[in-house]
Amino acid sequence: MKAIVCTKYGPPEVLQIREVEKPVPKDNEVLIKINATAVTASDIYIRSSQVSARVWLPFRLMMGLIKPKKSIQGLVLAGEIESAGRNIKKIKTGDQVFGLTGFGLGAYAEYKCMKETDSTYGCLAIKPENLTYEEATMAAYGGLLAFQFMEKGNIKPGQKVLIYGASGTTGTIAVQLARFLGAEVTAVCSSANLELVKSLGAEKVIDYTRQTSLNPGEKYDFILDAVGKNKTSKLKEACRKAIVPGGKHASIDDANLLLDSRRLALIKTLVEAGNIKPVIDRTYSLEQIAEAHAYVGKGHKKGGVAITVCHGSK
Repeated sequence: MKAIVCTKYGPPEVLQIREVEKPVPKDNEVLIKINATAVTASDIYIRSSQVSARVWLPFRLMMGLIKPKKSIQGLVLAGEIESAGRNIKKIKTGDQVFGLTGFGLGAYAEYKCMKETDSTYGCLAIKPENLTYEEATMAAYGGLLAFQFMEKGNIKPGQKVLIYGASGTTGTIAVQLARFLGAEVTAVCSSANLELVKSLGAEKVIDYTRQTSLNPGEKYDFILDAVGKNKTSKLKEACRKAIVPGGKHASIDDANLLLDSRRLALIKTLVEAGNIKPVIDRTYSLEQIAEAHAYVGKGHKKGGVAITVCHGSK
C-alpha cells in the first residue's frame, strides 16, 4: 500500500511517499480503507518537533528521542471498514467511519488497523451521512477539540461567549456549537476571515490585526482560546481578563485531547441535523502531503486542510 513515511524530524520535505506492507487486523481490530485524512496543527508539531522547551523532552520521549517512533504519521482519518476481526462487536465490514488514531498515528496511508474501543491509540464512530470523507476528518479533529473544551463553559442560552481563533478547524466548529447552545457569540480572527465566521453564526467579530484591546466594560461568560497558548498578543490577554464573575476560560492546550467515540457520535448527530458544518480551506492529494504541511505551517488556513487518499493511483 501507499503511505507517507517520516524517518526524521524536519521540514515538510522529510515526508516521503513509499510502498509499505498492508496491515492485517488482529482479532480485536478492524482494517480501515482510508479515503481521507487531514493535516492538523498537531501534525505539524509531530513532524517538525518544534515544540516549546518546556515540553521538548517529554515530547521526544513519547514520540521518539532521535527520530519518530512511528514512521507513518497522521492523526485523523475517514474511510470504510474493509474487514473486521472475529472479536469486533460494534463495527462491521462496509461501515463508513471517522475518527482519530491518537498515539498510534498511521493515518497518512491507504490502510490502518484500529481497535473499536476508545484508548489513547484512537477512537472511531460511524461517519455522518451528509459529509464527504474529507469533511468528516474536519468534524473529527476540530469537533473533538471544540466539544471537549466548550463543555467546560457549561454554556446557557443568552450567555456571551468569545472564541479566540474562530476561523481555524476548532474555532469554526466552536462558533457553531456556541450558537446551537443559544449563546451570543463574539469571534476573534483576521480581517480575511470576518465574513466566514459571521456566516457560521458569530454576531460580533473582532479583527486581531487591527484591534489590541476590547471595548470598556465588555465581558463574557465563557472564553475559548482555540489557537493554543503558544500564540500570544495584547488582545488575547485582554480577552482572557474580560470574564464576568463566575465565568470561565479554557484553552485547547489545557489538557490532552480525549479520544471519545461518544463525542464523535454527538458530533454526527448535530452534523446530520444541520447544526454544524465543517469548513475545508483546501484539499490535497496524498502525494501533495509536503505541500499541505507547508501551507498549514503558515498558520493562515480557514477551517481545515484535508487530504484525499486515492487507492490504486500511481
